[in-house]
Amino acid sequence: MVEALGLSVSETIFAVANFLILLFVLIKFLYKPFTAMLDKRAQTIQDSLTHADEVSRQADERLAEYEAQIADAEAKGREIIKDAREKADAQAQYIIDEANAKASSIIAAAQKRVEEERAMAAAEMKNQIADLALLAAEKVLENSVQAEGHDRIIDEIIEQAGVKGWQN
Repeated sequence: MVEALGLSVSETIFAVANFLILLFVLIKFLYKPFTAMLDKRAQTIQDSLTHADEVSRQADERLAEYEAQIADAEAKGREIIKDAREKADAQAQYIIDEANAKASSIIAAAQKRVEEERAMAAAEMKNQIADLALLAAEKVLENSVQAEGHDRIIDEIIEQAGVKGWQN
């Protein structure tokens, strides 16, 4: 049958042997290195994906750490502001208390001065009344000697008191 097709058996065996040798050489020198290269490439890709996952995980961890640090910094900032407000309020209250104390001491000093001036005015008024009483007694004595009426003496005392005036 091979002869019916115009092929010789020796040529067919030779062609099949050449094909098998070529197939062996291709498998030995091309297919194995090619599959090894594909395996190596697949491993490189897998390593890259694993590394990318690791980097992504580390980035997520760092992001969480940074967010925690930011939250902590914000909390500390709020605490600092709160402390500053409390200190400012305390200082303001201290200033108000000190001003109230100074105002109270000024008021007390003014009241003391008013009382002293009132006492001085009363003493001066007593002196003036005593002077008027002496003047009246003097006039009474003069008039007693002269035997004039007491009404006229009182009128003179009032006139003289009006001329001198009350001194405060």
